[in-house]
Amino acid sequence: MKKIAEIIPLYLSSALEVLAALVIGISLFEFLYKYFFHIFKPNDGITNQTIRIQFRSGLTVALELLLAADILATAIAPTWDEIGS
Repeated sequence: MKKIAEIIPLYLSSALEVLAALVIGISLFEFLYKYFFHIFKPNDGITNQTIRIQFRSGLTVALELLLAADILATAIAPTWDEIGS
């Protein structure tokens, strides 16, 4: 039972880190697409500030996912050396 209680948070932590990387990648792709589209067609009804706010929202979600992954990893880390890495 103890082994299962250690393995599940470890896999969840890894999955959250991968999900955070995907969110960052998708947010960056969306930001660049909208930004360059806005440069070539400036009267499209969207502002640079709106584009940046949407990008920041994606980064915020990714940061929350990474924080959750760190909490899970710290909860199962049995030594100080593993917490620091």
